[in-house]
Amino acid sequence: MTYIKQIEAFTPYNQQETNDKRVILDYIRLFPHNILTRENEFAHITSSGLILNPTLNRVLLIHHNIYNSWAWTGGHADGDTDLLEIALKEAREETGLCHVKPLTNQLLTIDILPVYGHIKRGKYVCSHQHLNGAYILIADEDEPLKIKPDENSGVQWFDVEQLEKVISEPYFLDIYKKIIKRARVLQ
Repeated sequence: MTYIKQIEAFTPYNQQETNDKRVILDYIRLFPHNILTRENEFAHITSSGLILNPTLNRVLLIHHNIYNSWAWTGGHADGDTDLLEIALKEAREETGLCHVKPLTNQLLTIDILPVYGHIKRGKYVCSHQHLNGAYILIADEDEPLKIKPDENSGVQWFDVEQLEKVISEPYFLDIYKKIIKRARVLQ
């Protein structure tokens, strides 16, 4: 299923997701030629995965180099049209996991995420928006983990109850909590 169909099929749970879905679909219609690439410097499609253990009581986070914060995995579409495949690929690349699977193939949230200006690979990247779809991914806590030095400085499991202590970005903390709540309903 293409990213447009994945987003169209998403059922918003609240006003924020209703509005974000509408804005994302409008933006896709305005910029079909570059919405899937970073060539669109104001906003582009991304996909993330919040990785949980099978009992949904532990979360695997990476320590993001640019933001100096513990966070979920995810990344840019870079031309790919399958949001789930993007989330799975990024989870494997950023954690070293070999065996990670979705709890469901459906998007669990849609969010417009602010990205502040920063230096990446020696070049300044302007502030912009990530038009993001996210999934719950499941992995075994015993599987070996591996840091991806160009993106993160840590990969670690945390108890879900520890999120408020380790997440330094309140906006993302709220997103993680709503995803975990939805995952538990689905389980």
